[in-house]
Amino acid sequence: MRNAIEAADLMTVSPPLPVEIVSRSAQLDVAVQEMAAGSQAIALDTESNSRHRYPEQLCLIQIATKQKVHLIDTISLKDIAPLKEVLEDDSIKKVVHGADYDIRCLDRHYGFRIRNLYDTSIAARFAGIAKFGLADLIEKLLGVTILKSERLQQADWGRRPLSAEALEYASTDVLHLFALREILDQRLQSLGRTAWVAEECARLEEVRYAAPDLETAYLRVKGAKELDGRGLAVLRSLFLFRDQESRRQSRPPFFVIPDTALITLAASPTANLSKFPGLGQTGLQRFGRGLQQAVREGLAAPPIERPLKLVKRPSHEQVDRLSSLKAWRASLSAALSLDPSLLWPTASLERLAKAPDTFDSELDCDDIRHWQRDSFASSLRAHLKSLP
Repeated sequence: MRNAIEAADLMTVSPPLPVEIVSRSAQLDVAVQEMAAGSQAIALDTESNSRHRYPEQLCLIQIATKQKVHLIDTISLKDIAPLKEVLEDDSIKKVVHGADYDIRCLDRHYGFRIRNLYDTSIAARFAGIAKFGLADLIEKLLGVTILKSERLQQADWGRRPLSAEALEYASTDVLHLFALREILDQRLQSLGRTAWVAEECARLEEVRYAAPDLETAYLRVKGAKELDGRGLAVLRSLFLFRDQESRRQSRPPFFVIPDTALITLAASPTANLSKFPGLGQTGLQRFGRGLQQAVREGLAAPPIERPLKLVKRPSHEQVDRLSSLKAWRASLSAALSLDPSLLWPTASLERLAKAPDTFDSELDCDDIRHWQRDSFASSLRAHLKSLP
């Protein structure tokens, strides 16, 4: 019953635009021509299957023009190179909501870049909107309620054929982006923050995918901080074994062996494997020998000692300065109805609290935006001078 209700709700909110599933090269060529032919803007989203496959796949790219929604089936299509030119065309605005993941995903799988980006989540934050999730924005600004099904969000988008419900869901993610952009643009213009958002989006365009470092990723497993040097060596060996096994099975690591099992086994490497929670009889049959070998290798390896972090405690003056600088930022935040973190980076305030005489050089730091310098540097300089 629940699924039927979800499907019905999704159907009622879709604008009357034709939806095309692009699964053949000839279709993609035509779709790209349609996107490039006079389109001033396209709306973009992607769907991946990180909860179901390892390494994850980019399964679907949704692109809407004012005339049509193209659902580009990247599982069926082996080559989507024609799309590169459209995404990197500076004359076509790319309207995306929460673009960070999409940018990294397109870079990781295809080396594509997105140029002339407009991120509606960034625009909403600078418009002073507290709830800037896509469904929240659509309801608040357009008066339309869409159902963001957690079941579909976590679905295996790599399975084919996709259900009608899944296709409707994927289409809905891009159908409303043009209308959102129009309303948000009006608000930003009235607030004088259009250039602020443009700079933030331009910075976001430069984001790139960075593969995790498997040689250090094991240290971020929950519970690793409680292990001694020997336990860390065993954990590292188990972590690398799990990664190898996950790739062999094409299944996410947490499906193969949960983190809790890795930590428990690293803490008690000589215990009986059959007694560890999260492994199960099937897991023991599949890779019990591999686990045992990983444990032996970890025990034979030198203990891993964490490097000591020598943290110099800040002086009372530094603490007081930082508190005052944050109060300065909070005052701006209240006056502008903006999240304080948007107005000036915390890391910069911490550096200034430690060395207030470095203000001029601080303005040249990479994390300081042009719009921040233009709008708030004078005020910040004056506040620093007023501090004891």
